[in-house]
Amino acid sequence: MSITSILSAAAIDGAVKDCQAPDSFCYKKFFQMCGLTKKSAQEVKDVFSVLDNDGSGYIEEEELKFFLQRFSSGARVLTDKETKAFLSAADGDNDGKIGAQEFQTLVSS
Repeated sequence: MSITSILSAAAIDGAVKDCQAPDSFCYKKFFQMCGLTKKSAQEVKDVFSVLDNDGSGYIEEEELKFFLQRFSSGARVLTDKETKAFLSAADGDNDGKIGAQEFQTLVSS
């Protein structure tokens, strides 16, 4: 499954372009711009599965760095500051990784 089967390529492109400058990534704005906040729980779960690159059931910090690239191959890597802020916002149980339910909660917040 690809993310573009769930979200429009144009919306993804706009969302990625909006945060190309280092330290400009805001997950809330990104989720809104790419249309993820308007998707069903199952569609959000499907996007999570694409982002969970190693299939562990979690998005770990190392995978999170490449978050934007999972949406668009030419996108930049998140900075350490962005990665840590994103992880901190999503990691409700403080286990150092983002589970599917935590991702769902973050998207709908």
